[in-house]
Amino acid sequence: MTTKKPGTRRKVEPPAIPCEALLGALPHPLLVIGQGLAFEYANTAAEDFFQMSAGVLRRHALPDVVAFGCPLIALVEQVQRNGTTVNEYGVELGSFRFEAPKLVDLYGGPLPEAPGRVMVMLQQRSMAQMIERQLTHRGAARSVSGLAAVLAHEIKNPLSGIRGAAQLLEGDRDPSDRTLTQLICTESDRICKLVDRMEIFGDERPLQREPVNIHDVLDHVKHIASTGFARHIKIVESYDPSLPPVPGSRDKLIQVFLNLIKNAAEAIGEDRADGQITLTTSFRPGVRLSVPGSQARVSLPLEIAVEDNGGGVSADLMQHLFDPFVTTKPSGTGLGLALVAKIIGDHGGIIECDSRPRFTVFRALMPMAETEATQAIAQAQA
Repeated sequence: MTTKKPGTRRKVEPPAIPCEALLGALPHPLLVIGQGLAFEYANTAAEDFFQMSAGVLRRHALPDVVAFGCPLIALVEQVQRNGTTVNEYGVELGSFRFEAPKLVDLYGGPLPEAPGRVMVMLQQRSMAQMIERQLTHRGAARSVSGLAAVLAHEIKNPLSGIRGAAQLLEGDRDPSDRTLTQLICTESDRICKLVDRMEIFGDERPLQREPVNIHDVLDHVKHIASTGFARHIKIVESYDPSLPPVPGSRDKLIQVFLNLIKNAAEAIGEDRADGQITLTTSFRPGVRLSVPGSQARVSLPLEIAVEDNGGGVSADLMQHLFDPFVTTKPSGTGLGLALVAKIIGDHGGIIECDSRPRFTVFRALMPMAETEATQAIAQAQA
């Protein structure tokens, strides 16, 4: 017979956590696929991902939910056939429930206790890639900043001398020669305008931030567009009226969205009778960006989107869309979207593009201006 030592306490075991609760708490979609490619289990994240409840998914097979020829089907069949784990990265997953294919990493593995069943985990890559690309865009903008400072000094001064010499020559020449001197002046002015545009990249002064109502900015830009370059295009608004202000410069934000709407109008063209540009604002809590070199994480809950039904952006151009001097326009300079990326970055936000034929959307994720209420919450959480 054992006796309990005085002063000792009996250890109380914590209650066991059900496996269902653990799987449901996972942030990534988790599926179990059985014989006939039938859904046998889907956690909460999978329900959100496919926009279908677990009960509805269990009444369908995988080919009924994902697009024809989807790599996920081949992955599950390979695991069932070989009994080994399979990983695939950067896979486009399409479904009739999605507006556009989603880019995911796939993990598939057999369940030894249940032969023929495959566990599949999906990790969506869109937000991670958005942040990674945006950091690349900021680096490209910084490289243009240094180049702009050099060009402003080394090119504009000699150009003014060339233009002045051409004007002096023009007075002593006959009309046929004056055409050449006028051409020199015209081309010199064109180069000066290009350098002036690049000088904007060299402006490293901190923004004079103030709370900006993004809907006032979009309304102003819409008025300019509908009375000018986009007068033949229908512009639709889908706003969240409760959206808080954006901290930043109203003039620079007007420049950003005027550029995006102008690009959308040019993508649609002047011959389309069904051309449409949609301006959307929404609040997306939970989107946070890590600040390089610190432990801080910045919240980017405000989404402002410019969508058009133009021809779309080619796949080979998507990776370099925000790089300087990249353009598909015959007379374009390729600085518009690079400037957009710089201004959005200066505001502490990120911008990304999704595109396919008849659908292109630019999404800017921005921080919200601090009010007395948000400051009080931040202090309480500190």
